[in-house]
Amino acid sequence: MTRSLIQSFRYAFEGIKFALRTQKNFRIHFLIAVAVFSLGIYLKLGLFELDILICAICFVLITEMINTSLEEIVNLVTPTRRARATIAKDVAAGAVLFSSICAIIVGCLVFIPHLINLPIWRTGR
Repeated sequence: MTRSLIQSFRYAFEGIKFALRTQKNFRIHFLIAVAVFSLGIYLKLGLFELDILICAICFVLITEMINTSLEEIVNLVTPTRRARATIAKDVAAGAVLFSSICAIIVGCLVFIPHLINLPIWRTGR
C-alpha cells in the first residue's frame, strides 16, 4: 500500500475514534448496536437476518457520523446562531432520528417472531 493510502485509513480511524470519544449519541447507538447484534447471535438468527440487522445498524451509525461532521462544519463556518445553520443541524439530526426509527422497525420485524417462540412464553400445554 502506498503511504498516502495508509494515512487515509489512519485519518478515517481517527474520525471513528473522535465520534466514539466525543459524541454521546454515537456511543449510545454503538452500545445498542452491540446489544442488538449480540441478541441476534444468542437467538441464532439466520445469516440473512443478521445481514439485515447489520445494514440497519450501519445506516444509523453512518448517519450519526455524517450528522457530527455537518454540525462541526456549521459550527466552524457560523460561530453565531443563525436560522439557516439551525435548519442544517436540525435536518441532519432528523436524518439520524429517521434512520433510528427505521432500524427499530427492522429490528422488530426480525426479532419479534423469534422472541415470541421463546420457551418462556409457552404455557406448557
